[in-house]
Amino acid sequence: MANSKAGIKYDVVVVGAGNAALTTAMSASQSGAKVLVLEKAPHSFRGGNSRFSGGLFRFAYESLEDLKPLRPDVIPNDWERVEVEPYESERYLDDIMSTSRGQSSTQLLQVLTQKSYDTMTWMTDLGVEWDWTALWSVKSEESLRFNPGTVLESKNKGVGLMAYLFRAVENSGIEVSYQAKMTRLMQDQQGSVCGVSLQTPNGMEDVLTKAVVLASGGFEANAEMRARYLGTGWDQVKVRGTRYNTGETLRMALEIGAKPVGHWQGCHATPIDGDAPAMGDLRLTDRTNRLSYPYSIMVNSLGKRFVDEGEDLGGLTYAKTGRAILNQPGAIAYQIFDAKTIHLLEERYSTGTPVVSETISGLAEGLGLPVAEMVSTIDAYNAAVQPGDFDSTKKDGKCTAGLEPAKSNWATLIDSPPYTSYPVACGITFTYGGVQIDPDARVIDTEDNPMPGLFATGEITGDFFYHNYPGGSGLMRGAVFGRIAGANAATFANG
Repeated sequence: MANSKAGIKYDVVVVGAGNAALTTAMSASQSGAKVLVLEKAPHSFRGGNSRFSGGLFRFAYESLEDLKPLRPDVIPNDWERVEVEPYESERYLDDIMSTSRGQSSTQLLQVLTQKSYDTMTWMTDLGVEWDWTALWSVKSEESLRFNPGTVLESKNKGVGLMAYLFRAVENSGIEVSYQAKMTRLMQDQQGSVCGVSLQTPNGMEDVLTKAVVLASGGFEANAEMRARYLGTGWDQVKVRGTRYNTGETLRMALEIGAKPVGHWQGCHATPIDGDAPAMGDLRLTDRTNRLSYPYSIMVNSLGKRFVDEGEDLGGLTYAKTGRAILNQPGAIAYQIFDAKTIHLLEERYSTGTPVVSETISGLAEGLGLPVAEMVSTIDAYNAAVQPGDFDSTKKDGKCTAGLEPAKSNWATLIDSPPYTSYPVACGITFTYGGVQIDPDARVIDTEDNPMPGLFATGEITGDFFYHNYPGGSGLMRGAVFGRIAGANAATFANG
């Protein structure tokens, strides 16, 4: 962007260029606004955390019929194989409230859950194409069975999602400026946000506008902020996504009076490959995730179990399991499978190198774990496994008894060699604390008033998730409120 453009008054400036930002830009443009998108990253790294994601969107639907407009590519005979339970908006809201211990904003969640399906159809109209998710699903020649709510992901996952959205933005004539780092939010004498100051390869410049939408993510790639807000050990944790989500935009919003809300000591953190790089790698994107642990037992470096691997469906526990691993000695753990469950591992495990042995003692030696403790742990677990039918597609109630920690579902004997183990670490995805917004996506100040000209969506916003998170809700949150933010920012700008 040339310095001569510093005086142009855009209707809406969107800060960020991931899923939340580009849905905002499209919505604002459809509402008649002249839009500028600011991406801090170079063109080759554009797309924010969304590009590193699995592209999963959790949304409400009443029946299989609701899915058909989203998958026009599926032939009629193939629909006969699809098995999904209804997933109403009330159940969606209950899932978030359950994982967040009832602390999330009911008002915001009602908007998210009730508008999720309409937003999916709108994104389909924008040109986003969908595929069946492999996460927590079971595929056979006879059927495709899905966990409720987690049915569709973008084709080619996050990379595909961002390719579709950038194509829509470019086809709409929306300007995107790269290596454009916001350094300040500008306000007029009445306190309304009226522009942004930028640092670009050409130097410093100001861009005037009528409304700004913040959609630039959280602070998960900032080691200092992780240590300050999340606590001990988090400065050393692996980052699953973009290196550009470093929290400056969030701090700038707080500095001009935006209200901080949500779980500032909380984050989305998952089990990932123990040898994953320290920062997200676009050659791997989300393929370092290790989310088949409900069918395993996990032990720490002392050879001891430390978590209920089968507490709930994987999509309702994975985002807190990374924290449990971080709290173990050496911040490392080991998922152990036997021959009965190894076929249930999702494809992403192929990017890692397992340790395999015909005996538990040999597995312990191969992992460098105390042999006697490991054997004792497996023996105690096997003795506690209760009879019952194993069903990987639902909470089967096949559990342990008299064991601490218990395994509440999918408890099968570890008795069929070969035994396979994957080392896992904690990988942070995004942070939960952020600025407060209202149902219209307006940023709220510390006196509980809307801040004129300032809107927000996505990971920079708080009060949606606490402690834990239902898989696929983050991208959906960004898109639902991106659509709202864009339309309302355009209305404000043209009012």
